[in-house]
Amino acid sequence: MRALDVEVVEAAKRWHAEGHDLWWCTVLSTFGSAPREPGALLVSRGDGRHLGSLSGGCVEEDFLERLAAGDFRAPAQVIAYGNGHDALHGSRVSLPCEGRLEVLIEHWPATAAAVTVADELDAYAEALQGGQLLERRVALADGESHWQVAATMGPGVARDEEAVRIHVGPAARLLVAGLSPVSQFCVQFGLALGFEVVVCDPRPEAWEGVELGDARSHRELPSEFLRREGAHRMTAVVAATHDPRLDDLTMLEAVRGKAFYIGVMGSRRTSEKRAERLRRSGGLDEAALERIHMPIGLDLGSKTPAEIALATVGDIVRVMRGK
Repeated sequence: MRALDVEVVEAAKRWHAEGHDLWWCTVLSTFGSAPREPGALLVSRGDGRHLGSLSGGCVEEDFLERLAAGDFRAPAQVIAYGNGHDALHGSRVSLPCEGRLEVLIEHWPATAAAVTVADELDAYAEALQGGQLLERRVALADGESHWQVAATMGPGVARDEEAVRIHVGPAARLLVAGLSPVSQFCVQFGLALGFEVVVCDPRPEAWEGVELGDARSHRELPSEFLRREGAHRMTAVVAATHDPRLDDLTMLEAVRGKAFYIGVMGSRRTSEKRAERLRRSGGLDEAALERIHMPIGLDLGSKTPAEIALATVGDIVRVMRGK
């Protein structure tokens, strides 16, 4: 949901410049069938105008009713929704399948130091559009926040009695190196999971009759794309063509960047031969080779292109979630 997050930040910047109080809401944790994942954002003005989403409906309605009644004046507070027994003021919001979610609500008054709120929103905008995964720490006592580079890829939100720590960064990107039946399913799964999907293949014949939906298409070597644009820490690189000329070059360039996942398709025997080529001809050391998942994906006993793609994207999600 990076596009929506960017819109939330831009709206907050406009409303702050116009002199409105702001309430900045972040989903912290979910249990059961809560509709949004941790890190989802919503910003609201005192008059109820808002942008973003916490649940897709019921939670927003309750929050806006209580905001209009004068609640949420503390600099920072955490409230729980779902089941009702532990929500603030006994709110009885019901989520599907007994789901539950917790929300951090920060109040940024119009009378607060303008530079403080503006800097906070600028930091958010830079994190969402930049190449680094950042961590924002919010003290629950006074709402004071601090930004730093995230130390791990793990869960996006952590909380203790004193503070909340939230990972903020660019959309997860899936770079698909080369077109094949497997890679086309990887594209479909990646788009469905909300990745920014980029597909690179220099072969004109590979593109004939191919429809990739909202994926970005580049008719060039994946290694050239990586050399030009790099791979930030939220990038996964997948090579699935069985063409060593394309796959090997992609691996050589991918390990130069910060991608959290690098993988190439092939049997164990093929992977052993590829590792030797990359070691001998590419000059990769053991540390670089260990970054490459080969064979790629989870061991599901996959046979068909769709199953191989499922195992591949499933493994990417596993690593992205810090598992």
